[in-house]
Amino acid sequence: MPVDSAFVNIDGPWEHRYISANGARFHVAELGEGPLVLLLHGFPQFWYAWRHQMVALAAAGYRAAALDLRGYGGSDKPPRGYDTYMASLDAASVIRTLGEKEAVIVGQGLGGWIAWSMPSLRPDVTRAIASLSMPHPRVMRHATFTDHKQRRALQWIAGLQKPFAPEREMTESHDYVGRLLTSWSSPSSTFPTDDDIARYGDAMMIPFVAHSAAEHYRWLGRSQVRPDGPLFMRRIRHAIRVPVLQLQGADDGCVLLDPTYGSGAFVPGDYRHVKIDGAGHFLGEEAPEQVNAALVSWLDSLG
Repeated sequence: MPVDSAFVNIDGPWEHRYISANGARFHVAELGEGPLVLLLHGFPQFWYAWRHQMVALAAAGYRAAALDLRGYGGSDKPPRGYDTYMASLDAASVIRTLGEKEAVIVGQGLGGWIAWSMPSLRPDVTRAIASLSMPHPRVMRHATFTDHKQRRALQWIAGLQKPFAPEREMTESHDYVGRLLTSWSSPSSTFPTDDDIARYGDAMMIPFVAHSAAEHYRWLGRSQVRPDGPLFMRRIRHAIRVPVLQLQGADDGCVLLDPTYGSGAFVPGDYRHVKIDGAGHFLGEEAPEQVNAALVSWLDSLG
């Protein structure tokens, strides 16, 4: 049964805003005052994945803005525009629409992939980046070719390349979302609860979200055999000149721990890789206290 997009306007200390940026309308949950921290969620979630971090960042003197990515939650779901180039332009346009010249960009999973791309594609708005559960895209690509365990862990992306079937599975029940949330989390984590599965499962049933979410990964797959994929990898091969924080769960069932090392080769300056034990892919919800402490400490060090 379809779910209305207003479902994402979940009550809390934050404020919900709908803003126009890059030719589309985006939903943003916002809390706090101070330097802007733009939060980009991953799959199969929406802005709500950052609820713990928003409260901690606001208390530490930052303006936390959690964005529903194009195609997710309360943001627009156009028929096309799900490549990383467009995602980085979306993020840059949202930053400017929020009245800021630049921001620290924090992403998880797919959002982490976008965050890693920002210093190369949109350096004009990127003050620093933090990536949760995602190494540099070139490191991730290398791991999919050289590490059979990592390649097996990403077979779900191959499943998303099929037309229609993934969307149908995601919208018929909570089983698809629940399976990913559970298998990618740490066995020692209390996430996901039944309520978590219901909330994220319902969000995937918002009209067109399942298709749009799949389209992000269809671009990642199809671009490998088209000119735009290799061009993207060449665009992001250069040194990253902003501070970088990388957080990785030791028990991540989607992006395995060992293949995430090596991203520092792209960051000649301030780079930190932090392993979080007892946590999997959904770090912000599985280990909120550790993530909050690491983020705030790192942000405070930026000056």
